Amino acid sequence: MYSGSAVDHCNMFYLQEPDLLLLDEPTNHLDLDTIEWLEDYLNQQDVPMVIISHDRAFLDQLCTKIVETDMGVSRTYDGNYSEYFIARAAWIETQNAAWEKQQKEIEQTKDLIQRLGAGANSGRASSAEKKLEKLQEEDLIERPFQRKQMKIRFPERGRSGRFVATIKNLEFGFEDKVLFNRANLTIERGEKIAIIGPNGCGKSTLLKLIMGLQKPIAGEVEIGEHNVLPNYFEQNQAEALDLNKTVLETVEEAAEDWRLDDIKGLLGRCNFKSDMLDRKVSLLSGGEKARLAFCKFMVKPSTLLVLDEPTNHLDIPSKEMLEEAITEYKGTVITVSHDRYFIKQIVNRVVEVKDRKLQNYAGDYNYYLEKNLDARERELEREAEIEEKAPKVKAKSKMSKAEKEARKKQKMQAFQQAKAKSKGTKNAKRWN
Repeated sequence: MYSGSAVDHCNMFYLQEPDLLLLDEPTNHLDLDTIEWLEDYLNQQDVPMVIISHDRAFLDQLCTKIVETDMGVSRTYDGNYSEYFIARAAWIETQNAAWEKQQKEIEQTKDLIQRLGAGANSGRASSAEKKLEKLQEEDLIERPFQRKQMKIRFPERGRSGRFVATIKNLEFGFEDKVLFNRANLTIERGEKIAIIGPNGCGKSTLLKLIMGLQKPIAGEVEIGEHNVLPNYFEQNQAEALDLNKTVLETVEEAAEDWRLDDIKGLLGRCNFKSDMLDRKVSLLSGGEKARLAFCKFMVKPSTLLVLDEPTNHLDIPSKEMLEEAITEYKGTVITVSHDRYFIKQIVNRVVEVKDRKLQNYAGDYNYYLEKNLDARERELEREAEIEEKAPKVKAKSKMSKAEKEARKKQKMQAFQQAKAKSKGTKNAKRWN
């Protein structure tokens, strides 16, 4: 069994010849190159694997079966995560339709029993009562349980000036290790930027330099002068919570102009029920601490979000909630993340830390893959592997409404990505 908290995991796989691999969050704290190496290595192994992971791209690359467990019930879906997503939507639609049909039949049977009453029709009434009993007990169809989707919005305070941050001829390092050597970058209003690169290259340090928590050895790192209000989420912010405070006290202390009822409403939307508000932080689970850290983070108005590995320790519904909130945020976003699925959803520009410089790609993550030949080649190989493992697509006539809608959504996303890529190509000269 491998529990994915150690960075030096690679040699472990070489030293063993297992009959079964149990992988618990194996991509945690790994950079993109190492995650891709791990995917390639595991894809070459002819060994059964059981994987627990919130890394949706990783699940797409490796899994041929998804087991979903919710409310004490497990269901199995063939295919990878994307195929599970479509199949689950189809199952929910079918199950809801069956439940509604049965509920209608139950109501009709009750109505029949009431109309028949006693007397000459008592025999028919008795048969109807037996049918109703069977419907309500033996053959009862349960309505699919669907969790209420959390909604968050990052509060904004006006509009910043055009230039949000400027880095000129930056030089920085620790002792004998040089991280940046004459690096340059300009960040403008409304951009959503992913900072990528291997572990140890200086991504988190770059965010600290932008926030003024570190000072450059040489060069300049400047925040724009007009209404640039940064809100910074550190990589291990959940671990920095005061364990002696309650859930409510933690957020109340960080909120500036929030009414108590509004704070409670925010906590409720993030799945903190009323009986949890007075619970000490020390008693929360890792996921609950991560959600609480986000509640504390999001009560501060801003025009710039600076996010260091924001999806660490978040489950998939929470990641989707965060993606939607960032998409609707009108300010500027700078994020460091190794979550490819997350990056693909939110960014319109990629900056790679490479050879102590900041290499700019004026488009989304797919644009970065196209322009970075090595990354694109690896991505094409993985796409071919997924295609080979994928089950045959159903004929259109046999596709459910949910499947059609999901495929329509995928086509629309592909169109939007192509449109963004075209726009990025037109604007490339502006950044090069």
